[in-house]
Amino acid sequence: MAAIYFSLVSVFVVSLISGYSNALSVDYFHQTCPKAESTIRKVVKKAMMNDNTVPAALLRMHFHDCFIRGCDASVLLNTKGKKKAEKDGPPNISLHAFYVIDNAKEEVEAQCPGVVSCADILALAARDAVALSGGPTWDVPKGRKDGRISKAIETKQLPAPTFNISQLQQSFSQRGLSMDDLVALSGGHTLGFSHCSSFQNRIHKFNTTTDIDPSMHPSFAARLRKICPMHNTVKNAGSRLDSSSTTFDNTYYKLLLQGKSLFSSDQALLTTSRTKSLVSKFACSQEEFNKAFVKSMIKMSSITGGTEIRKDCRFVR
Repeated sequence: MAAIYFSLVSVFVVSLISGYSNALSVDYFHQTCPKAESTIRKVVKKAMMNDNTVPAALLRMHFHDCFIRGCDASVLLNTKGKKKAEKDGPPNISLHAFYVIDNAKEEVEAQCPGVVSCADILALAARDAVALSGGPTWDVPKGRKDGRISKAIETKQLPAPTFNISQLQQSFSQRGLSMDDLVALSGGHTLGFSHCSSFQNRIHKFNTTTDIDPSMHPSFAARLRKICPMHNTVKNAGSRLDSSSTTFDNTYYKLLLQGKSLFSSDQALLTTSRTKSLVSKFACSQEEFNKAFVKSMIKMSSITGGTEIRKDCRFVR
């Protein structure tokens, strides 16, 4: 599918961490590092050719970064001593493809040292991951700074796959994101894979009266129970998030309406009239989904919070 291009003007964003306004700009390093974006895209494309799970990994990494201390690349920092960093927090243990950001940073630093933050590289790489998977592309506002703090304990702030709609609404609203943003960004589940542990609650001992979540399509639930038995011993057992898990499309929404979504948090989108109508809208129109996803991605990725530009994305200076 040809990528759809949305041109977007520079935006002003409110830092949820620092409490003051920062201006991000699509032209932020147009003069100081003109080849940065093409370099990052090339690195992402090369990684994708070797591993088709890279796009989902980069998109999830960016989301998990932005939801803790703003989009400040704190998710990239390594644990130092006994104080575990975000990447070692329980929800982030399965994050991977950090090497893609490292490789992009190395190439960009060689061109223009100290200009492009790791946070900007991650935001751009997430955009490229979507575009190179058949989804939309867009102008990413730039000028983020990298943070110096990364705490594993703070990853419990991430919205969990078991969340209901009120929990999801609270999590997103705390970050200045709306219910519309929730539905659009959930469409990122069109890419990737989930381990059994994230949806086990829906297929075994759902509640005191039934084993399986009744909102699940019976044949879909039966297939998942075969892959993920009650006492699963296969370490990497799990399921693709949708039937076209390496293509960025609106299949996720179509399957959701059929009772074929993996997470409780996916199913939760059908429990209010507003969110359900958006699910239906996106299921009917790839174009409407693309437009909404781009708008919400720019909004989410503009939550800032860092203070410096790291030379190495895994360590503070």
